[in-house]
Amino acid sequence: MKKGLVLEGGAMRGMFTAGVMDVLMENGVEFDSIVGVSAGAAFGVNYKSGQIGRVLRYNKRFCNDKRYCSTASLIKTGNLFNAKFCYHTVPNELDVFDREAYNNSPVEFWLVCTEMESGKPYYRLCDKADDRCFEWIRASASMPLVSKPVKIDGSEYLDGGMSDSIPLKFMMKKGCERNVVVLTQPRNYSKEKASMLPLMKLSLRRYPNTYKAIAGRHVMYNRTRDFVFEQEKRGSAFVICPAEKLPIGRVEHDPENLQRVYDLGRQEAERCLEALQSFLREG
Repeated sequence: MKKGLVLEGGAMRGMFTAGVMDVLMENGVEFDSIVGVSAGAAFGVNYKSGQIGRVLRYNKRFCNDKRYCSTASLIKTGNLFNAKFCYHTVPNELDVFDREAYNNSPVEFWLVCTEMESGKPYYRLCDKADDRCFEWIRASASMPLVSKPVKIDGSEYLDGGMSDSIPLKFMMKKGCERNVVVLTQPRNYSKEKASMLPLMKLSLRRYPNTYKAIAGRHVMYNRTRDFVFEQEKRGSAFVICPAEKLPIGRVEHDPENLQRVYDLGRQEAERCLEALQSFLREG
């Protein structure tokens, strides 16, 4: 029976996910397939490469570095998170991503982007860690308004969370019958309509289908969460999420707060580890 790991996005709320992942890796929890969305993709690749602690380490190191994330980068490049520094300089030079381990791992790693012409999710299998793979990760994590569309093979992409925030159905279609789903919002969370729709409509005027996806995202997201918890009740999904709203925004420059949210992820994973292992064994 195939086992899958589904990683929601949420920008720096992904530090919770990083804490969960490290506990699972430390305890030898293995999956056949992983799918990540946005920050879930950017951080989730470290599960396939087996790099425990890397997400916390480089985020704490560079959270106050203007080359990493800054208004200056947004003004100069059109990207709040600097494309070259975050997705090439860091993994290739400053906190090296283990390409060999990633490439040798049998785990399938998928990510989700939003294809801007159609406004629909695009699922990409990243079987080789190279600069092209890092560009796909950047596309998955490129938030609207603070990121330029990422052009790959003639198409343009943005944040996968706009079209499929929690791709559990995708993993089930890929044959994963037991799925661990890591969410970055608490169980009682309900997404509301985006507050900046007029500005988004202006910035996405060339992409009406993508704007339509954003305008209805709250409906799609809440329905998807309902489906996730329904599968949990049926015994085919195991959900890990914070007990309360995480004390962190989309951008975080305080390394202590990054550590705090990471620790919350670790604590939750440690709390439910035995139940999770039992869930996967039963599969």
